Amino acid sequence: MMQPIPLHLVVEDILSEFVARRLLRYTRRPYAVGACYGKRGVDYIRKSICGFNNAAKGTPFFVLADLNSDACAPARVRDWLSVQKHPNLLLRIAVREVESWILADRTGFARFLGIRVNLIPLDVESISDPKQFLISLASRSRKRAIREDLVPISSSSAIGPNYNSRLGMFVHKDWDITSAVSRSQSLQHTVHSLQTFSPAVGTAL
Repeated sequence: MMQPIPLHLVVEDILSEFVARRLLRYTRRPYAVGACYGKRGVDYIRKSICGFNNAAKGTPFFVLADLNSDACAPARVRDWLSVQKHPNLLLRIAVREVESWILADRTGFARFLGIRVNLIPLDVESISDPKQFLISLASRSRKRAIREDLVPISSSSAIGPNYNSRLGMFVHKDWDITSAVSRSQSLQHTVHSLQTFSPAVGTAL
């Protein structure tokens, strides 16, 4: 039996942590997750990535960040890292946000919201603002609890009061990753990276 691979997480927010942990379980690799850093937005990751890259020499790090409005993922990686990326740094970029990956399970997520599946585009990576698009879909939900949890209650709020926990529940229990990878190339690449990852020689196991 393969020895568990120790690995730390670095994420932008709570929802990204739900997604990262679910992906690690999906790969069926024996990952042993240690600390989870971040949850303070993309700027924290950008400013800290070189430190995580250096720390990865000892223990691997799975870093998950959103592309947002940047042109492409490779350009973002080049912009963030002034040194060569260590093989133990699994830096993955969601195009354009992790919400895109959730939306990529079109059938499952439409059922979760209680909306018609054709309201979700086939090409989810072409959605310019996935978070706002998801919220707009939630506002059309036939389920009152979904609307109350996901849709902001005032103009001063960007998301609903239980946005992360409600979506986290979907990710944990119902998200069909096998279906989602067929609609999101960045998700497909991330799953492949996690399924094929082997720690660099010298990593403390």
